[in-house]
Amino acid sequence: MLSFTNLSLRAGTELLFQDVSFTVYETNKIGLVGANGSGKTSLFRAILGDLDSYDGNINYPKDLRIANLAQEVPATEEISLDYVLSGDKKLVKVNLAIEDAQKSGNTNLLGDLYAEYETLDGYSAKSRAEKLMIGLGFASTDIKKPVSDFSGGWRVRLNLAQTLMQPSDLVLLDEPTNHLDLDAIIWLVNWIKSYKGAVILISHDREFLDDCADSIAHLDKKNIDLYPGNYSDFEKKRASKLAEIEKNYAKQQREISHIQNFVRRFKAKATKARQAQSRIKALERMEKIAPAHIDSPFKFTINEAQKNSDPLLVLDGASIGYSSPILQDLKIVIRPRDRIGLLGSNGEGKSTLIKSLNGELALISGSKIAGKNLKIGYFSQHQVDDLDLNKNALSHIQDLDKEVSEQGVRNFLGGFNFKGNKVTSSVNLFSGGEKARLALAKIVFKKPNLLLMDEPTNHLDIDMRQALTLALQSFSGAIILISHDRHLLANTVDEFMILKDGSLDIFKGDLEDYRRIILDRTALQKKEIREVKYKKQTVKIEKKEIRQIRAEVSKIEKRLERFQRKIDEIDQELSSSDAYKKDSIINVQSLLRDKIEISGQIEALEEEWYKLNSKMDVE
Repeated sequence: MLSFTNLSLRAGTELLFQDVSFTVYETNKIGLVGANGSGKTSLFRAILGDLDSYDGNINYPKDLRIANLAQEVPATEEISLDYVLSGDKKLVKVNLAIEDAQKSGNTNLLGDLYAEYETLDGYSAKSRAEKLMIGLGFASTDIKKPVSDFSGGWRVRLNLAQTLMQPSDLVLLDEPTNHLDLDAIIWLVNWIKSYKGAVILISHDREFLDDCADSIAHLDKKNIDLYPGNYSDFEKKRASKLAEIEKNYAKQQREISHIQNFVRRFKAKATKARQAQSRIKALERMEKIAPAHIDSPFKFTINEAQKNSDPLLVLDGASIGYSSPILQDLKIVIRPRDRIGLLGSNGEGKSTLIKSLNGELALISGSKIAGKNLKIGYFSQHQVDDLDLNKNALSHIQDLDKEVSEQGVRNFLGGFNFKGNKVTSSVNLFSGGEKARLALAKIVFKKPNLLLMDEPTNHLDIDMRQALTLALQSFSGAIILISHDRHLLANTVDEFMILKDGSLDIFKGDLEDYRRIILDRTALQKKEIREVKYKKQTVKIEKKEIRQIRAEVSKIEKRLERFQRKIDEIDQELSSSDAYKKDSIINVQSLLRDKIEISGQIEALEEEWYKLNSKMDVE
């Protein structure tokens, strides 16, 4: 379906990859992975025809339908449902043509257009668009809101819904999970699995790739290697490949030993049966995949504060929110070495809770008691916005501790792959991933004993996510984590808490249990949509029937008026003295017969009128 032959691609003067050849088949689900800047997005642009400066060939049929996820959405006043529907451009075109034909009264053309509309599955379009939006986390009340009402992240979700709405043979998805919560990711996995065409995914979420991909295309060292299987299969094969390189062998063994020791340490203290078993399995998997990341440029640890408190932080009877409470009557005790993952749908208050724990958001009511030696490291979704773009990485860290030497800072930043001139380069030249790494480095440098982390993996590539996972595993302090990255959650937290309907409760299952809950809820939402649409259709039918009854009543009333006028005319003639003259008697008899006949008709019509009005009252 889509093939690359001896493809070479550049970004300016920099060669991204050279002489690459592989084929994407009709139902392939390919994960495109590699370090930031390796050429993944550039390859998408070349497929779409947005890049002309490449060598080699990209071949696909002229009629190949390609759907591509745009990264930005203008803040238009267009209704969100209409925006999603606009993804089906053919259907939009036919709709406009139908409107024009109706205005001009071109009935012959209308017949052809309605046939095409049916072929394009137009009658179910709104229902399909609604299901896409609900699946991606939008509330039913959001469907009629204008696009401008949503934040940037939610507009990206609208773009994703619009992309999935488009009839296609190939879907290109560039970091589709970046602005999704866990619930929406689980839904998207199911959509991709059921999609009948080919998909190429750029993603740094290994669990997502494990669930979706049947092949992995790895961009590395100016080449693209295609590996059959999902991401876990790729890691095993890559580990074997790297192990063959003798210089890496000793390093590999040290890394394996580190993970093994961690697994043994956790097994020894595991107490929560279901969660513990789930965690042990995840850690054992970590042990296997560690060798695949031996050549990662990222390696750092999170050193804990020298002093501690027990408890670190307490919320008692707390209500939190903004103008009104989102969560109420909270009782939370955070102790050293607590490792908690927060679950819950968008809008349930996960980020709000983190902000309240950090002190960024004041409590509405209740109390918050901080331990004497509490030292919080807080990573928010918008942490990169707090970076001074005019400064460099070196000065950002030096501002935190004036006494640390420049070489000490350079050594520290090296673990985040800030080396050489990159250390003194202005932050405004950094990519999104580099800014995220610097924001994380600032938190790590402070040596916290409580980490509050809200989606820390956004903009991080797989190697950096792996390094963060290892660092959090080794961290001896407390962690409260919000993340859509299931691999990070599974390998770093010991228990889950779920936010729902204004309360916070312990979640007794693991991530697989949570996945099943989400899928069951999605199925229920689909059923509710169908029921609502059925009710709407029923109401529509009922309204149509009422309109017909009213029209019939109106006809009867008009006939009654005519008959009554006729009766009045007859009565007027009968009241005339001339009517009863000898030569007019025949006319009188005729008038009387007419009156009797008309009166009978009036009686019948009145009875029908009564019945119809009674029916409308019931309706």
